Amino acid sequence: MLIPCFACESRFRPDEYFRACHDYRRGMDLVAWTCPRCGNQDELRVLPGELGFGYSQRGRFAICDRVRVPGLRRRRQDLWLDISLDSEVWRVSSRPRQLVGAH
Repeated sequence: MLIPCFACESRFRPDEYFRACHDYRRGMDLVAWTCPRCGNQDELRVLPGELGFGYSQRGRFAICDRVRVPGLRRRRQDLWLDISLDSEVWRVSSRPRQLVGAH
């Protein structure tokens, strides 16, 4: 199973792909991903058995492309998202929100 980068068309094994995930936005249920090869950044939604790629618009995320990843599971926590496949688990933490005017 190889997961593609839509920008450079490189393909990654799940471990390499999910290690490049960062910044879970719980409110939008999105994960940021940066391609280890070309540096392209994408937002995606982890769904049972697939990844959803798209764009944010008016406070919603529209999924345009889906990549099947059989056995993919997710578990939302307050401050992170656990992504699991087979016996592997990758934790994607939320970025701390800063209050306006905080020092």
